[in-house]
Amino acid sequence: MSYRKLKADYLFDGYRMLDNHNVLICHADGTVESIMEEKESGDGVESLTGLLTPGFINCHCHLELSHLKDRIPEKQGLVNFVLSVMAQRNFPDEFKQEAMFAAETQMLETGITGVGDICNTADTGMLKSAGRLFYYNFIELLGWMPDQAASRYENGLKLAALFCGMEQDKKHCSLNPHAPYSVSAELWDLMTSDFADKTITIHNQESAGENEFFKSATGDLIRMYSAMKMDTGHFHAPGLHSLPYFLPKLKSASKILLVHNTYTEESDLIDALSFSKNLFFCLCPNANLYIEDKLPDVPLFINLNARMVMGTDSLASNHQLSILEEIKTIKKYFPETHTAQLLLWATSNGAAALSMSERLGDFSKGKKPGVVLIENMNGTEIQHESSCRRIL
Repeated sequence: MSYRKLKADYLFDGYRMLDNHNVLICHADGTVESIMEEKESGDGVESLTGLLTPGFINCHCHLELSHLKDRIPEKQGLVNFVLSVMAQRNFPDEFKQEAMFAAETQMLETGITGVGDICNTADTGMLKSAGRLFYYNFIELLGWMPDQAASRYENGLKLAALFCGMEQDKKHCSLNPHAPYSVSAELWDLMTSDFADKTITIHNQESAGENEFFKSATGDLIRMYSAMKMDTGHFHAPGLHSLPYFLPKLKSASKILLVHNTYTEESDLIDALSFSKNLFFCLCPNANLYIEDKLPDVPLFINLNARMVMGTDSLASNHQLSILEEIKTIKKYFPETHTAQLLLWATSNGAAALSMSERLGDFSKGKKPGVVLIENMNGTEIQHESSCRRIL
């Protein structure tokens, strides 16, 4: 039987950092056999410079927006970003397919093995059927006007059926609310029955205007509704931030994945952590800087022991789809955050959030998580010059 025996300066197993006395042993197809001491591993050990880690999990991506790379101005705020995306809808299908293939290839080459992908259309279906990456398909529903609820829900069910028909594993597909400000109470009522046994994701507190809207029905979101010619008369502000407003609606979900969290405050976070033990907070720092020029309070999440994962958002709001680049940004702005902690978010935590732990996220025997080498390290710490490449 053919094995590859890999040793580097450091080995992160998905949970903790190990030193260079450990050897990762994998079958030729990448299936993990074991981790053992070098003195017990026999001949044929490949010595590498850098850090070995399981493949990364990108918990939040909009692959279907890949054709919008470099087309949306930076740092213009969420409302202007949304309006810019909506104004650029007419692109040839061939152009979009080429852009998505290039984006997926970039994810593969930078060590990503699993993706939580937002789906508003069937555009990514053909690409995903090739099975190059493992996907959790988050079918996203939007419908702010109450009279749209039934039709939007039915369209979501049809799209989910399409992805379940082609997906590697049908359990990795769910109906999801886009954001609290884009889903009417009527649409919430229709979709909640579909949350059981699923990971449910939602864009959370991505702008200051979101919290303002739910506190007082004022703020920049009003400008967005006006530009879209949407009436807000049916909405009555609950007088609190958006997170405590919508979180009870997710009580039947198996796991909850909150994305962005840029304006999540301590009281919101404390309440959320008491609501569910299967709650994950996804950071997409480069997209936060691209859109709002602001980052979440990462130390707050760490100090309160929140379960963190990593995402890239889309090429409409990012210059690349690379988890390593997201890690570098957190290291730049929050240098006290340790590499081992960030890799935990990017590997085993991400796999847990997407219910992919049976195959991805760590170097347990029998799993096939991908093997990534991070090079140009400063000891165990990732730095600006660090790069990565897929080994298996």
